[in-house]
Amino acid sequence: MRTTVGIIGAGPAGLLLARLLHNAGIDAVVLESRDRAYVEQRQRAGILEQGTVDVLRAAGAGERMDHEGLRHDGIELRFARRRHRVDFPALTGGKSVTVYAQTEVCKDLIALQLKEGGPLLFEAEALAVEGADTDTPRVRFRHQGTEDVLECDYVVGCDGFWGVARQAIPAALTQVFERTYPFGWLGILADVPPSHDELVYARHDRGFALLSMRSPSVSRLYLQVPAGTDAGDWSDEQIWDELERRFETADDWTLRRGPVTQKSVTPMRSFVHEPMRHGRLFLAGDAAHIVPPTGAKGLNLAVGDVVTFARALTHERRTGSPELLDAYSQTCLRRVWQAERFSYDMTTLLHRAPDATPFEDRLQLARLERLTVSRAAETDLAEAYTGFPFG
Repeated sequence: MRTTVGIIGAGPAGLLLARLLHNAGIDAVVLESRDRAYVEQRQRAGILEQGTVDVLRAAGAGERMDHEGLRHDGIELRFARRRHRVDFPALTGGKSVTVYAQTEVCKDLIALQLKEGGPLLFEAEALAVEGADTDTPRVRFRHQGTEDVLECDYVVGCDGFWGVARQAIPAALTQVFERTYPFGWLGILADVPPSHDELVYARHDRGFALLSMRSPSVSRLYLQVPAGTDAGDWSDEQIWDELERRFETADDWTLRRGPVTQKSVTPMRSFVHEPMRHGRLFLAGDAAHIVPPTGAKGLNLAVGDVVTFARALTHERRTGSPELLDAYSQTCLRRVWQAERFSYDMTTLLHRAPDATPFEDRLQLARLERLTVSRAAETDLAEAYTGFPFG
């Protein structure tokens, strides 16, 4: 089997890249180790930056998002029983974010790929990337019990942190930067309308809490818990009680409770692999970088990566110049590190470390207080949250 671009992974990054290349007249094959049902049900991110929304619309994948997605023009910060709203459009010249689950993005892109695009092979496990530093890289994979080879001009690894793509880059040529946090997020899905019409980020002496949503009738909520916590150790009633404590305000706001349909714990880490390119192998999304979810950047960073690659390859095809492809890693990493910085800032602003001192607690409160009185501080947060420019 042969193609111009071999894409490993059918998450939102790999699927969007296939769509962008299809629209540019460049053929691609997508290999996905899981079955279609798993990909379409895999719960992950739910916040789309303004730039991500714009890219999906331009790619022809925005119809259902525009109909069912929830536009949010701000977030609410809570601390010391106070509430403060950050108004995105007023601070960014009109930008917003959209709540639309990753599962729905994948469903839309899968439908488009199967209808109009090139081959999308589910249950096709990539075994290795070979010849990345040659003009003819290839992906060995297993599909329907048989090993095969996908010969390519380029390979893009959108196969996540545990995928094979990154392993093809010699360790001697790489640098890894990472941080593991001593806490995680206990997250629930609940069949109850959200208790607020925008996301609520709460800093509390007992730990962080986040109120989010998946739809007008389904709430998504999170609690900071110690690293290694087992979700099964928390009863539904304990979770709701703790959420109520951490979201408490001085007014009459109340938390709506409902049946919990899903419960899990997400570890918190920051990770960057440099470079994001080796020869004709390019890394995108979690294969190259991970951010703590506090800044809502993971999916959006992956979108930025594949937009950068698609633009660079299209430029090379039109002009013969490899300049943008050669600059891929450097271009992506500028945006990646800004997102890492913002995600770290949001995490340390809102989460209470297990060994936090009274001095550090006061600093957190001072930083939050600054956001309520400084338009410049608010603008920095709003610009980062709604998204850094692509490329």
